[in-house]
Amino acid sequence: MLVAVSGALARKEPAIPTTAARPKQVALVRVNVTGQGYDYFRPWQKKAPFSKRALGAVLPKGRVLVTADLVTNQNYVELERAESGEKTAANVRVIDYEANLALLEPAEKSFLDGITPLEITSDTVVGDRLAAWQLEPTGALLATEGLVTTVQMMPYPIDVGQFLTYRVSIPMQYRENSYTVPLVKNNKLAGLLLRYDSRSQLLDAIPAPVITHFLREADSQNYRGFPSAGFSFFPTRDPALREFAGEKGKRGVYITNVEAGTPATRAGLKVGDIVTAVGNHDIDENGNYTDPLYGKIEFTNLLTAHAYAGDVVPFHLERDGKPMQLNLTLEHHDTKNYVSPPYNLDEPPRYYVLGGMIFQELSRQYLKEWGPNWQREAPQRLVYMDHFQSELFPDRNRRVVILSQVLPANSTIGYDDLAYLTVKRVNGKEIKSLGDLAEAVKQPVEGFIKIETEEDPKQIELDASQVAAEAPALQENYGISSLQRLQ
Repeated sequence: MLVAVSGALARKEPAIPTTAARPKQVALVRVNVTGQGYDYFRPWQKKAPFSKRALGAVLPKGRVLVTADLVTNQNYVELERAESGEKTAANVRVIDYEANLALLEPAEKSFLDGITPLEITSDTVVGDRLAAWQLEPTGALLATEGLVTTVQMMPYPIDVGQFLTYRVSIPMQYRENSYTVPLVKNNKLAGLLLRYDSRSQLLDAIPAPVITHFLREADSQNYRGFPSAGFSFFPTRDPALREFAGEKGKRGVYITNVEAGTPATRAGLKVGDIVTAVGNHDIDENGNYTDPLYGKIEFTNLLTAHAYAGDVVPFHLERDGKPMQLNLTLEHHDTKNYVSPPYNLDEPPRYYVLGGMIFQELSRQYLKEWGPNWQREAPQRLVYMDHFQSELFPDRNRRVVILSQVLPANSTIGYDDLAYLTVKRVNGKEIKSLGDLAEAVKQPVEGFIKIETEEDPKQIELDASQVAAEAPALQENYGISSLQRLQ
C-alpha cells in the first residue's frame, strides 16, 4: 500500500544516475520551512515546531512550485539557491490542499534571476520514462529514471474526490530534500511526487494536467479550486441493475447519491439516473471514457483536470429508459459547506470550554489526531458521521458539535470520563454549531445549564454560577489562554 511521504523517503541502496542530457542550470531551489500545527486535543494551543527541507521547481513568472503538505501550517518559508547557498524569505501565494499543490514567490524579486524556469509537458503516457530530480549536498543534480506503468484516477492525501495520477516504477534514493521531488521528461516538468512506497518502489505523481489546471486558476484574480459535481455512482456491469434502472444499452453509470446544494442537485440529477455521456465523451459500464492520450480512464477526469469551476457541462443520461440531457454548472465544494470539513489547515480549530468540558465541531482534521490509522483508531461513531455525512445530514446547513473531553474541575465532578458525545440541545435549544452552543449557555434554566447528548448519559447539568465563578481558576490550572474560539 502506498503511503504519503512525510519528511523524507526511505533509505535505499544508491541507484545509478541517468546519463540523459541535463540543463546547464537546474531549475530547482531548496525550500526550508518551519511551522507549527494546531493541537485538536488542546485546541487553545499549537503543537511543537517542525522543520522541513525540500525542493521546489522554478516556473515562469518568478514562481516556485511545491506540494501543499510541505508548507501547510508554516510560520516561515525560505528559498535557497543550490549552487551558491544564497537565501531569501518566500511567501505562499496560492495553496490547494485537495490537489496538494502550492505556489511560492521569493520576497526578493530578483532572487531567481539566472535560473531558466521549467516548461511543463502534459503528454506523458504509459511506457514513458520520467526522471526524478534531487540535489546532492553539493548542489549537483541527481536524476533517477523510472517507468510510467499506469495513468489512473486516485484519491490524494486529503481524500476529497479523485484526481489524475501517474504511477511510476522507480528506485528512489534517500535525500534530505526528498519531501518535494519534480519528475521530468525531456527536461520539462511532467509531475511532482505525491507518495512513495520504498518496498515496492512505486511512486504516485501529481501529473502535469493537474499542475496546469492549478496554475491557470492561480493566474485568475480569485482562486476557485478544482470543481465538483456532487454525486456518487456505481458501474452498471450487472445486467440485473441495468434492467432495474431501465437502461437499454450496455453503457453508463448508475447514480447512487446526489448531495443537497451541489451542482448535481441544482441541475436535476436524481438517484437511479444512468449517466451515459459527459459532453462528447461516451461512458462505458465501468465508468470509463476513451481519452485521446490515455485510452480508457474514469470519466471523473473530465470534471477535474479538464473542467473549471463555472463551466457548464452537458450530462447525457437515461431516466426510466428515456434519454435526456442535463447541464451541470460546476463549482468548487468549499470546506465551509461540509458538515464535517475534510480539512482545516493553516487556521486554528474552533472550541468552547464550559466548566472543564471541551466542546468542538467534528472535522476530519480532529479525527486525524488519532494518527495514520484514524479510520480504525478514532471513535467509530464520529468516523461514521464523517464518512456518511451527506446521507446523515442531507440539508448540510450545520456542524456536528461534540463534547470531546472533560478537564477535572469542581464543576464537573462525576463527569470526568465523558468524551466523544454528540450534543443535541443546550437549555432546550437545538445545537447546530458552536455559535449555537455559546448563545444557549447564556440562558440557564433555573440556574443550571442543561446539556442533552445523543449518547449516554443523555443529559448533563452544570451549575451556571459555579461554572462562572471557577472559570479564572480553570484557565490558570490548565494554561488556557481563552475559554473560547468561535471565529
